[in-house]
Amino acid sequence: MKKIQYSFVFLLFFLLHQMQANVVYDAKNEPNEIVAEMTTAIRRVQKEHHSKNEQLSRQLTALNNQLAAESNRDRKLDFLIQKDEIKEQMRLLQLETNSEISKIRYLKGLQVIKTLYEKVLSLDHHFASVRTLNEINKISNPNQYPEYSKLKEVVNAKKDKKTSLDLTSVLGTNTIVSVVQTFTNMIASSLTKEEKEKELANVDCILDFTLRMQNDLNTIYFETAFLQTSNEKIKQEIELLFKDYTKPIGYVATLENCRTNDDWETITQKMEEYLTKMKTTTGTSQYKMQVNMEFPIDRLLQFINQYNNFIDQGGKFYEKFKIILNSYENAKQCETKLPLEYKKLKADIDVAINKFNVAYKPVEVNGTKMKEILYGLNEFD
Repeated sequence: MKKIQYSFVFLLFFLLHQMQANVVYDAKNEPNEIVAEMTTAIRRVQKEHHSKNEQLSRQLTALNNQLAAESNRDRKLDFLIQKDEIKEQMRLLQLETNSEISKIRYLKGLQVIKTLYEKVLSLDHHFASVRTLNEINKISNPNQYPEYSKLKEVVNAKKDKKTSLDLTSVLGTNTIVSVVQTFTNMIASSLTKEEKEKELANVDCILDFTLRMQNDLNTIYFETAFLQTSNEKIKQEIELLFKDYTKPIGYVATLENCRTNDDWETITQKMEEYLTKMKTTTGTSQYKMQVNMEFPIDRLLQFINQYNNFIDQGGKFYEKFKIILNSYENAKQCETKLPLEYKKLKADIDVAINKFNVAYKPVEVNGTKMKEILYGLNEFD
């Protein structure tokens, strides 16, 4: 029995550890965390390079001094050979450093793409779940409310058959025309003043809310549809970026397929093969291979700016939606009569604002970080 208890406790601790590990992993996969890790890693490599290069430079200076003071021809020749060896070491050190930095930047850049793609897909799901035009139409159209439908039935039963008009099927769907017709018929109906006031009291908040908010609610719908279209363009852009990013190393699968098949390790392997080949190449060919690795990083930064602008725009749109929904003047007076969908829409927008500020927050790449990411420049240069 004790053995079973110990096993259970061990399993519980293991699961808790795994849960904590997953939380940490998710946090580290945020773009800003990845960029920070990349910056730290690049600085570490450059610091190591600077230290080794300084040591070789001191050796080279010492040899130059010895060479200047030496008169023996054989000794001079030895010093010259040693100088060439040190220069070659410095060249190889620079090549190794450049290769290591390229590797860091490329893999961290790939992590950023992977994470941003998940955010873009999440945004796509978010926009798809936003209340549809049909749902918003229910909120903004008095004809969708049972209280107003009942009023129309009462008025229709008591209307003056000689003077009243029946709307066409087209005009019947027009909110304003429908309301005007209902009130016109009610005024000319056989309903008493008390009956009219009673019926009006049942729909006053509904009519006030729908007539005031109809255009605003439609604005929310159409601007949300615009954001969804913009997000689709962002999705296409990041998929194209991935294609450009992985083309130099010979990876041909799409971003969607790579994600579906969890094929990220293959990209790493191909990148390692590419760097190995680049080390053994010389001259113009090596330079071209280096440029082919650098260009995708530049494209990534361009996309980050595009993504940041979109998130900033989306956040402002939802802040605007919140102001619109909170602008209804008689909200307190009509609180108990307002549709539940209206309250849900307000809650949805609050959630969306939080998502844009937290879950989809922009990637912070300032001038200094950008120089490091693009050109590998830091305080040692």
